[in-house]
Amino acid sequence: MTIHHKMDKPDHRNRLDSMAQGVLHTGMNRPEGPLKVTGTATYAHEDHQPGMLHGVLVRATIARGTLDGVDAAAVEKMPGVKAVMWGEKFPRNPAQGTANKAPVQGSSDIYYLGQPVALVVAETFEQARHGAQSLKLQVTETKAVTDPYADDIEVERPDGKQSSQGDLDAAMQDAAFIVDQTYTTPGHSSAPMEPHTAIAWWEGDQLHLRATSQMLKYNKNEIADAVGIPAKNVHMKSPYVGGGFGAKLGISSDAVTAALAARELGAPVSVAMSRQQVFEATMRRSETVQRFKLAADKNGNLIGIGHTARVSQLPDESFAEPVTQATPFLYRGENRETSLEVVRVNATCAGSVRAPGEAVGLTALEIAMDELAVAMGIDPVELRRRNIPLKDPSDGRDFSSHMLEEAMDDGAKTFGWADRKSGKTDGDWMIGYGMSSAVRVNMIGKSAARVTLNPDGTVLIETDMTDIGTGTYAILSQVAGEMLGVSQDKIETRLGDSDLPESAGSGGSWGASSAGSSVFLACEKLRQDIATKLGCDEGDLTLKDGVATAANQQTPLTDLIGDAPMVVEGEITPGETMKERRQATFGAFFCEVGVNRVTGEVRLRRMHGSFAAGRILNAKTARSQCLGGMTFGIGMALTEELIQDLRDGHIVNRDLGEYHIPVNADVPQLTVNFVHERDPYANPMQAKGIGELGICGAGACIINAIYDASGVRVRDLPATMDKILPGLPDL
Repeated sequence: MTIHHKMDKPDHRNRLDSMAQGVLHTGMNRPEGPLKVTGTATYAHEDHQPGMLHGVLVRATIARGTLDGVDAAAVEKMPGVKAVMWGEKFPRNPAQGTANKAPVQGSSDIYYLGQPVALVVAETFEQARHGAQSLKLQVTETKAVTDPYADDIEVERPDGKQSSQGDLDAAMQDAAFIVDQTYTTPGHSSAPMEPHTAIAWWEGDQLHLRATSQMLKYNKNEIADAVGIPAKNVHMKSPYVGGGFGAKLGISSDAVTAALAARELGAPVSVAMSRQQVFEATMRRSETVQRFKLAADKNGNLIGIGHTARVSQLPDESFAEPVTQATPFLYRGENRETSLEVVRVNATCAGSVRAPGEAVGLTALEIAMDELAVAMGIDPVELRRRNIPLKDPSDGRDFSSHMLEEAMDDGAKTFGWADRKSGKTDGDWMIGYGMSSAVRVNMIGKSAARVTLNPDGTVLIETDMTDIGTGTYAILSQVAGEMLGVSQDKIETRLGDSDLPESAGSGGSWGASSAGSSVFLACEKLRQDIATKLGCDEGDLTLKDGVATAANQQTPLTDLIGDAPMVVEGEITPGETMKERRQATFGAFFCEVGVNRVTGEVRLRRMHGSFAAGRILNAKTARSQCLGGMTFGIGMALTEELIQDLRDGHIVNRDLGEYHIPVNADVPQLTVNFVHERDPYANPMQAKGIGELGICGAGACIINAIYDASGVRVRDLPATMDKILPGLPDL
């Protein structure tokens, strides 16, 4: 039996708050945790198959041109080499998230330096790597566009990405206070711990693929389209994924080439990207150039907001970093303009990196808001409070819920914002404080899960949903345990198998709420069936610790199941509630930094985030997601910068030695609070996404604190010492 539920109406029932098991929201440990910490959870590259061969990708050495041929004969004579492959089915770059079709293919056309153009397959990895490094490419080089900042570069303004209300120019002229500044952010890499890997093998016309994938529902269609077979002939497995952050949303070169090679050679083939290839050949976050215009009256009320952003992308790719996504609805202001511009460059493909849009767009907006607060001489919290809109200013829709003020108040109290003192020093360190708002659009995706209640009282949850380190195994187990009154040791959750019911997948902060809602719906139907057997209404039924209670009568759950398993599939589909109401999650960041008056070095001393994201399903995994997002924000503010040589577009710092993600010494003890919220417009669980909210605006908080400490306003991120030192006061 399948229960379909479309979110056309708000669900005010708040059913989960009336359950009795008491496991939901708690910081329950991950069920798969022991497997991961003991090394017995097998990731993609560890699922070796009998007779497996190894493939190594060969990178293009020019930024634009054609691959006319390869010197295959010389490499094929090398020890252990089984094949040298290249051709029109090789993908140029990964598929974008939810593409649901093959990525752009054709290795004969070279669009960026580092593009995978060939594959060498051998008996061992070392032999394949040697062959790949030895393969000579025959190329014809043509002129490349590698500088996104060039004055003469052609600029596209995509339809649907431009909007205007009122008269912003007039508002700027009439305003008592204005900000008109340009902010730049560099490119970023997802840099997941687990590199992209795929192992492919064929059984007749059936393709089996063990891969590092976030969204199997889409990925199986992408790989099928890429190799030219029906999607029903693809079986994918990704039960454990070592981080994604958007880099593994779509199928990449590793999966496609492994499948092609395995079919040609009649043997399993593994293709694992090196760290350098992950940086070059997967996805980057585009650099941005953003101009903000803010206009406020004498009372601190915004009367105008303008946001123009420029991003870069490969030719033929429709994705453009949605930089202006939050600007239309975060703050009030009747005169508004937003514009997104795209320039085409020969560089690594731009795609979704954790919190696409708000991660960089909100960072610039929140720095601009701080500049406005300074110009007005007003507390930055108070400025934001005065400009919280009652409705979405861009279209007049009501918010499904709006918790920015509550999050700011909670964060300010926890951090001790009112007690901060300007001009504080600690030896050579100038101490400063900063804050910023957090916001992220909220959504769900179509998602299904099957829940089986076995005669022995155990529960099995099945869905192709993935766990990329976010805690899906725990969350789905908790939802089922809470609804069915079953302890966690009696629940098994199976994920990451394309043969299971199709979920929304991991991405867009919709995984937990979408997959969780499908489990909730299935369990709700099981509760109704149990209530029918007891002769009571489902609302009068209590399930706890394997016992059903109704009308003061207690019955073991196993007595009600019968001899055959009770099986229900639940499916959630987005509906009118996403259209009728503006849905978003909100939060606030507060931090203290030290700026060295001699060197310009910045040290984050403490940082706090308060977040409202609907019902929190697991306090521990949700907190971990926020800590991870805040750490992303620290990197964005202080260390992370994808450096591309503008002469040929190649990535200079294409490994973790030179791409500086924050390490332990950069991250102080972070604290996180969750503000109580229930949003009936979001889904039946009244939960919202949390994974990306923690990064949105976090970097701005630090940049604002740097200004408070030193008087240096950094508008070109990251805030490295060379950008701070020239503006420091004389000793």
